[in-house]
Amino acid sequence: MATNASNEPSRPIPSRSEEGGTVRAITYLTPKTCTTRARVAVPPTKVIPVIVVPGIMGSNLRARMDGKPRNEKLKPGERAWRPPNGISAGLSEAKVWKARDGAARQQILNGPTLEVDNTGEIAIKADGDGRAITVDLARERGWGEIHSDSYGELLSTLHIYLNSTFRAVYNRCDVADHWTHVNLFDRAKWGTTRNGVAAPLTDEELARFAEYHYPVYACGYNWLESNEISAKRLEERIENIIGFWGKAGCKCDQVILVTHSMGGLVARACAKRTPSMIKGIIHGVLPALGAPACYRRIACGTESFSPSNGTIENKKAEAISEIAGASAAETTPVMAVAAGPLELLPNHLFPKPWLFASVRNGEGSWTDLLGLPEGNPYELYRDVNSWYRLFDLSLADPINRYGGAIGQRVATTIRIAEKFHTEILGDYYHPNTFAFYCDDPAFLSYGSCRWLSISSSSNLRNSDFRKARFLEQGLTGVRTIEFADGRTAALKIGLQDAAGDGTVPAASGSGPEAKVKYLFRVRGFDHQGSYNAESMLKLTLHLIVRLVTA
Repeated sequence: MATNASNEPSRPIPSRSEEGGTVRAITYLTPKTCTTRARVAVPPTKVIPVIVVPGIMGSNLRARMDGKPRNEKLKPGERAWRPPNGISAGLSEAKVWKARDGAARQQILNGPTLEVDNTGEIAIKADGDGRAITVDLARERGWGEIHSDSYGELLSTLHIYLNSTFRAVYNRCDVADHWTHVNLFDRAKWGTTRNGVAAPLTDEELARFAEYHYPVYACGYNWLESNEISAKRLEERIENIIGFWGKAGCKCDQVILVTHSMGGLVARACAKRTPSMIKGIIHGVLPALGAPACYRRIACGTESFSPSNGTIENKKAEAISEIAGASAAETTPVMAVAAGPLELLPNHLFPKPWLFASVRNGEGSWTDLLGLPEGNPYELYRDVNSWYRLFDLSLADPINRYGGAIGQRVATTIRIAEKFHTEILGDYYHPNTFAFYCDDPAFLSYGSCRWLSISSSSNLRNSDFRKARFLEQGLTGVRTIEFADGRTAALKIGLQDAAGDGTVPAASGSGPEAKVKYLFRVRGFDHQGSYNAESMLKLTLHLIVRLVTA
């Protein structure tokens, strides 16, 4: 990067690369008495784009602009899903969604009628040295496609830090302060030591890293569709980005992907199709084996409480529950026919059993009498008759879109999810991959789902629960079942029971361990806020350098 190393004052002018090799910067004429020079950073012509891929519900969606097919509730271009930014917006959004029943949700969140919306809020991190991206350029790079509160800090930090490795000090260049801070950061917060992959970066490594320009992009996706479809969208975005920089006269052959949660499934599927276009991947809080919380949210509605939350956090959880659907009557019409969410269910690699029927024993604790699944988990998901069923078909199609064939439509969606898990993805990871997950008892997650008998349960056995039949389910998710001898019992899903990040249990987060270059086991943040944690921002920066200089 060319710099002005003289003692004369200078002011930074933002620049941008355009097709054809042009670097454009706009400044203004000043009086002769003003001797401040304009300083323009000319980026290297070797380029490695960095693309952030968000988690489920982290992409903004709207009704398709072409109206083909047309959304039953929204006009073309009208917002369908826009995660709120800030507490006030969250409370307002919760009121809007609380008023929408299952039928309205089924009409609005109809996957085939929706597309990614790039008009979302964009938060630009301030930078006094003129390195902050402009809103217009950020929107061109897809930042408006994804949730600003969850990813804005990550996007801005990557844009500034990756493209300013050194700073000019008179006639020499020193390592930029922010990279010094990365090197001095407490590695214990990364769950490891200063040795090996976590060792501080050397000046030589940073010098090799600085030979490249790192434009930062975001790639949202329609999270209601299968991750297989989303992976193809990501592949197309990668091809377009590489093509753009090639036309600009730069050498650009590969990208780096930084993923959050389900975005990691999208990236893995994409990488399996086109590994040569990807320099490397960093997976954050990847639900590698799925998450029992997905079963809970379909079967009973989104949880609004966690024993590891404080009062404020549980208030936030209540608002999230109202937005995402607080009851099975609100979640089932959307999720029963949306392959993306179903691909977050515990897959064939998740440790079994994880679904239990439990009774209170004489000591006041719980005894598990029934443990499922015993074999193929997708058979459990296809079972719509048992009392512990995932899908209640009477709730799945309130507007009668499928004309009595909702059972067939649900079965088809489950087959799509099963194929994605077992065939499209399998246990594939790109060979140049790092990952981190949270294993924190302060952020309890569903490591299992337990139906707890809250009524009389004396003399009950495993066979009693196997033969019991479903009677009804209340709005709070409590299910009433009848045993073969005529007795009845009320059961409710228990609370979160395993260390994790509040959503993904450690058993799933640790899934990539034998498949990646290094897996970081960390603590101190919840699932959605993982990239807002200073420790994970610095770890991500560090790992990007490792990917480039390996």
